[in-house]
Amino acid sequence: MIREWSQAIQRERLRGRRYQPSFRGRQIAATSLGALGALVLLGLLSLWSGQVLIVAPLGASTVLLFGYPRSPLAQPRNLVLGHALGGLVGVVLVPLLGQGPGVLALAVALTIVLGQQLRCLHPPAGGMAFLVVYLGAGWGFLLFPVIVGSLLLVLLAWAFSRWIPGAMAYPQHWL
Repeated sequence: MIREWSQAIQRERLRGRRYQPSFRGRQIAATSLGALGALVLLGLLSLWSGQVLIVAPLGASTVLLFGYPRSPLAQPRNLVLGHALGGLVGVVLVPLLGQGPGVLALAVALTIVLGQQLRCLHPPAGGMAFLVVYLGAGWGFLLFPVIVGSLLLVLLAWAFSRWIPGAMAYPQHWL
């Protein structure tokens, strides 16, 4: 009985390896430092420029960009267009429907639908739509931080993958 249970656990572990990426210690150290550096740079640029360039959904995007840059959901098209769609949905819904919990949910749902239809699904974009509605942000929020912050993150991830030995190549494709 115990042997069968042990064999079943071993089979499950092997099966899980096919679906979950694994990383070496060197990769983990490099990518976590890359993410730290990218967010510190965005924060410093925010302070220097007086423009908001760093918000929570961009932090979530950083996990994909640096943690698993091969993911289809981390590619530039998905990241930039996904966040732009999420921001746009939020900015359009607030004047029409307000900022209630139903509007928050609708903004996320519409961001998913549009991301799937336009082939630019990016999970943190749902967070961007949520944030825009929650804050009641206006059209200016689309430029700073949504579009400029997204573009800067993509450029930083691209540079990191070129300059740091052993970093995973990014992007896999631009569009």
